[in-house]
Amino acid sequence: MSKILKTLIITCCCFAATAQTNYTFITHHNVVKNSYNFWVSVPDTYEEERGEIPVVLFLHGASLRGTDLNRVRKYGPLDAISMGRDIDAIIIAPQNPGGAWDSYKVLDILNWVTKQYDVDTNRIYLIGMSLGGFGTIEFLANHAEKIAASMELCGGTIRKDLCKLNTVPLWIIHGTADRAVPVSRAQEIYESMKKCGSTDLLRLDKWAGVNHGDLARLFYLKETYQWLFAHSKADNPRQVNKEIHLKSSDMKEAYKDINRGSNVITVKAYSRKKQDPDDMRRTDDGDDDEVAADKKPEQSQAKPETPTNNQTVEKPAHKPQPATKPTTAAKYHTVKQGDTLYAIAKKYHTTVDKICKLNKIKETTILQIGRKLRVK
Repeated sequence: MSKILKTLIITCCCFAATAQTNYTFITHHNVVKNSYNFWVSVPDTYEEERGEIPVVLFLHGASLRGTDLNRVRKYGPLDAISMGRDIDAIIIAPQNPGGAWDSYKVLDILNWVTKQYDVDTNRIYLIGMSLGGFGTIEFLANHAEKIAASMELCGGTIRKDLCKLNTVPLWIIHGTADRAVPVSRAQEIYESMKKCGSTDLLRLDKWAGVNHGDLARLFYLKETYQWLFAHSKADNPRQVNKEIHLKSSDMKEAYKDINRGSNVITVKAYSRKKQDPDDMRRTDDGDDDEVAADKKPEQSQAKPETPTNNQTVEKPAHKPQPATKPTTAAKYHTVKQGDTLYAIAKKYHTTVDKICKLNKIKETTILQIGRKLRVK
């Protein structure tokens, strides 16, 4: 058999093994007292691995505010999954009914999810855009100790005390052609952080000619999530990854390696056997504020309320039960320059076959620098 034919066979096998991922999208209404309604997305790898899993917390912009949770799927990580992007993490996507983001309400949701699921608390990531960018900075200013790494897109802040931001890897990206939130807001954040000391954990990019809505395309790039997942609170010392790059020209490639419909999505609604009246809260539709509405990516279409061909809708009578905690804590290895599966397996006293099964990869898979591999 020729080398070319062997390569084609291996490539086809790898594609067949990773062509379809199942995700469960769960709506949560009036679940966390005095907080927001929110989505939780859970990949099927969570159920299969029965181990700790990272979390990505997404804060949307002003255009998605309201009381219809389907709006939160118009752009961002949930829409990226619907388009075919694989994100091996639990996604938390709250909806702001109006006004600015309240970091303490967001924290209450995060704490609730970490109690329901076997979450790796060393690998909780925060990403927000526009109004959600403002919310991201506010959350970090109050609760940076919760976050392994964060990305803030075209946002800002009115706060002056931003010293906590210096303790977490943070990537701020802002376009110079942004008319909704001027790029000077990003510079202001940097200046405030600089007053607190070292800004070694900060990456600040100002992209020439990029406007406010353009940055929504970053949610569809695999490098965005690779960069987030390259960090852990367990890293000693904490460092910001500078080996994974994003540049303005990459936004043109946002949809090239994902295929709409390749992921299977089941939509469920969380419900209690008995509703606690104290958990009920009142929400109002929000009006536009000083932050202009975000533009969704041109190729990304709003999700209909009825399921599409690759969606099923189910409303369970009871809340979804979290997976049983493993008897031993899961361990992860961050891929570095020169790493091989054999060397990693030897380091952690395991086998290449076990690592491949835990991560759903092949022995021939090319290891990307910064990727987190579960080793036990």
